[in-house]
Amino acid sequence: MKMFMLKFFCIVALMFISVLVGMQLANDGIHKMKGYDDPNFQNAIALSENGEHVKATFLGNEISSHDIDEKKKKLEEISAFNLFSSMGKKISEGVSTASKKLISLITE
Repeated sequence: MKMFMLKFFCIVALMFISVLVGMQLANDGIHKMKGYDDPNFQNAIALSENGEHVKATFLGNEISSHDIDEKKKKLEEISAFNLFSSMGKKISEGVSTASKKLISLITE
């Protein structure tokens, strides 16, 4: 079983590295195909750190922490009901109480 897990994780790591190398080769191929540096050609994701501020661009759109805070506030104002979240909380509470009762029965 240990050898199987070792082989499995090695294969997964090899696949992950292969995907990253393939993406880099594709990016280099696009640059070679154009034949020149295009300033409009942007990376998919770019991060730039400016002191205490971090700026991120995703597909040319700038994302800042202020945008994320505003979206979080909007979600809190909406107070959307998530069925799966509430079901998960109830199941976890049920399992917790059941395990506590089972442990108290065993120990007494």
